Amino acid sequence: MTRRAVSPVFVGRETELETLKETLDQARKQTTAAVLVGGEAGVGKSRLANRFLEQAAQEGAHVLVGGCVELSSEGLAYAPFTAVVRQLVRETSASEVAALLPERAARELARLLPEFGEPSAEDKSESARARLFEIILTLLERLAERRPVVLLIEDIHWADRSSRDLIAFLSRNLRAAPVFMVMTYRSDELHRTHPLRPVLAELARVDGVVRVDLPRFTQTEVAAQMAGILGVDADFARVGEVFERSGGIPLFVEALLEHDNSSFPESLHDLIIGSVERLPEETQRVLRMAAAGGVRVGHALLAAVSGLSDDDLEDALRAAIASNVLQVTDDGAYVFRHALIREAVHDELLPGEHARMHARYAEEIEKDRTLVPHGRAAIEIAHHWYSARNDLWALISAWEAARKAARSFAYTEQIQLLERVLVLWDKVPDAAERIGVDHTTVLERASEAAYLSGDMEGSTKFVRGAMAELDEQTSPERVAELLVRSANIKHARGKPGSLNDLRHAESLVPHPGDMRTFVLARLGSELMLSNQVAEGTAVTQEAMRVARERGDEKQQADLLINLALGNSISGDLETTYQTNQRALALGKRLKSPRIVLRALANNVDALDNLGRSHDALALAAEGENLARQFGRYRHQGVFIANNRAEALDSLGRWDEAIEVIDRAMKMGPSMRNKWHMMRIRAGIAIARGEEDLAEKTLSEVGVFSSQPVEWTQEWIYNLSLRLSWHLLQGEPMKAVEATEAALTNPPLSQKAMLGWRLLALIRHVCDTASPLDPQRAAALLATSDTLVEGMFCYGPVSEAFRMVYRADFAGAAQVWKRLERPYGQSKALLLAAAADALAGERDEALARLREAHPLAVSLRAAPLAGQIENLARRVGGTLSDPVRQAASDEQTPLTPRELEVLRLVATGRSNREIAAELFISAKTVSVHVSNILPKLGVSSRGEAAAAAHRLSLLS
Repeated sequence: MTRRAVSPVFVGRETELETLKETLDQARKQTTAAVLVGGEAGVGKSRLANRFLEQAAQEGAHVLVGGCVELSSEGLAYAPFTAVVRQLVRETSASEVAALLPERAARELARLLPEFGEPSAEDKSESARARLFEIILTLLERLAERRPVVLLIEDIHWADRSSRDLIAFLSRNLRAAPVFMVMTYRSDELHRTHPLRPVLAELARVDGVVRVDLPRFTQTEVAAQMAGILGVDADFARVGEVFERSGGIPLFVEALLEHDNSSFPESLHDLIIGSVERLPEETQRVLRMAAAGGVRVGHALLAAVSGLSDDDLEDALRAAIASNVLQVTDDGAYVFRHALIREAVHDELLPGEHARMHARYAEEIEKDRTLVPHGRAAIEIAHHWYSARNDLWALISAWEAARKAARSFAYTEQIQLLERVLVLWDKVPDAAERIGVDHTTVLERASEAAYLSGDMEGSTKFVRGAMAELDEQTSPERVAELLVRSANIKHARGKPGSLNDLRHAESLVPHPGDMRTFVLARLGSELMLSNQVAEGTAVTQEAMRVARERGDEKQQADLLINLALGNSISGDLETTYQTNQRALALGKRLKSPRIVLRALANNVDALDNLGRSHDALALAAEGENLARQFGRYRHQGVFIANNRAEALDSLGRWDEAIEVIDRAMKMGPSMRNKWHMMRIRAGIAIARGEEDLAEKTLSEVGVFSSQPVEWTQEWIYNLSLRLSWHLLQGEPMKAVEATEAALTNPPLSQKAMLGWRLLALIRHVCDTASPLDPQRAAALLATSDTLVEGMFCYGPVSEAFRMVYRADFAGAAQVWKRLERPYGQSKALLLAAAADALAGERDEALARLREAHPLAVSLRAAPLAGQIENLARRVGGTLSDPVRQAASDEQTPLTPRELEVLRLVATGRSNREIAAELFISAKTVSVHVSNILPKLGVSSRGEAAAAAHRLSLLS
């Protein structure tokens, strides 16, 4: 009888394998992002995945494999993706991989592999990690242009935070290429606070992500597995016993078959370790050494740690390989057949042996860092010294590994390592001397890393800790830098207090220098956004003088963009555009993608506010293409897409705007970018009468919140949306109340789409509320008039809104028509028609309504279309053209005006009420009623109403 450790026959899993095949077919059609394969340890996840990969490769797919290792949870960042890039370099070359990427983008891959040269020297920022994510996305998309790509990432329960974030990013964004991700994880490892749980929950909400839960084997499947291992069918009784003891887990079936029938082990540990204990003692000793090195360990490293020659090491391991405890990889490394075997062997280490083994690994890797894959030495050393419980070297190595993590933009892993430094600090008396920095510096680095990773709560904790250790008198610059970070955190979270922190920081650094310039640049920007433009401009110009003196052109370009921001808030959009163009030219000369995209994005907004929305769209398309080329779409490209959505909104191309927003939201935008896109979406929802969607979105962005908002553009946007919501709900007095509360903090931004748009809306609120409370509406309008006195008009968009405010609705409609802004045009035509109706100009009103109605209908702006239809009925006309109306009149016994009167009669209105509604006299109403009754063959108003319903005259 031939006994094998593993069945050569692939048993069961037909359903799961078919699911993988089907989803790969869907991925080829660009409709599937990923499959998550979950199951208990030892249930066969890797066997299933490898079987699928074999079939996918046979069908022409490009198979890429990366795995997470247990070390990842201690700070080894991007392990699976580093393995994938390494595989691609082996298959082709670094230059061929680089050729797939945008210009200069491959330098970012140098943070993962040295084959790509030196990493870019660009300053780290919250966008740096986003660029790396985009480069990986672009690389996979370009590979998939040649043939479908299957990416296997194993053991994501061990994935580091950066890898988890990248997995989520790819799952959301791999929609336009045949790339199929398969990810495996241990479901029994996912305790309530496991960091993978929220990632799985997020992925479950992504369209196209499929989840496969791998069950244990049935007894029939266990019998088939046993037959494959034994070479013959096992007897029924033994199958039943193995099935019961193994619980249907394939790995345990294999372990049980290595025992005689009478010697089944009592515990899981004994079951797994049993195959090891039957090996020679020297083999067991070397296996314990290997287990301290992880699931996978290189030959040279294990030889160095064990002190054995190559021949002696191979002799010692030969039995382990023959019994399938260890396997040899293509590159000559040793890997335990299953992580559970490695864990069981590692657990056999005695306390002293455990410390010695891990210390040996740390010492040998420190001597020769090439013993481990590139980029892993620092974290391997830190792991082993920590496992060896050597506090001194654990602290030193964690500090070094944290610096290495920062260079790879692995900020979350950097935090973990810095936290280890902080925990060990008091255990090492001369810690500061050992790593060359004080305790406060560690807190400062941790606060920076947490901020860059998006962990604002953690960053706040570290900022507070660092500031508690500093004295403003003796360390003013360090405190100032922390205050700027505190301001940035509040800014990112949408919390008040940023400006106070920045003013405090500025007061601590009164003398010229780098830190004062740094603080002034940030303070000037915040002042601009808070509509304190004069002060913000002065502060920015001071920083600009220093930047010019130092010859720092990059900082000059950034400050120019800040000055342009002030011009924009002030409404001087031509100056805004020209200033951004100067910054753009500097950015191009300096070859700075960040500055180029920043200036370009802001000019998309300037053009839209100037009424040049088509030019704005063209510039946005150019900017988004550049963002993709530069590998910066997720951060700066999304901001440009946001501005493109605004221009599409202006032009009434609402469906296109929604598509842009939906795509950008999948890119994981910053909180403020996300909020702004949601505001655009909410505005469209209100205009279309999509009440549920509008209310949900407005609530999420804080429109109904009483919390103060510091940025002028945000509170103006929020107020405009709130007023529009109340008007949609038929609550004009609530709109008045909200406006009264908001206008206690003038002046308004003079920007066209901010201050002037709000004023036009306030005029509409006052006109709508006037019949209900004329005195209050008049008082609010008077308050608005005082604000308007200090406002200037820059460009046709501002002028159109000013015309609406001054009740020149017909003039505004003409401007909106020229600018191709159909919603504004239709609304202005409606208001002009209402004014005509009040003046008795019925024909003029109807002409305007007939022009307005198709615009509203084409936009699917149901509330506006309904208002137009209602006013048309009130003035006694029809929205059809006269020729069509004549044909209709031949079939209907009543005139359009008589139909409108009949409609109101049917609601029980009196002649006087009908007269007020239709802008006619009560006597004229009486004449209409007298004509209606004989035409319908009835003698009373009640009978007329009944006849109208019976004949469907009111539908």
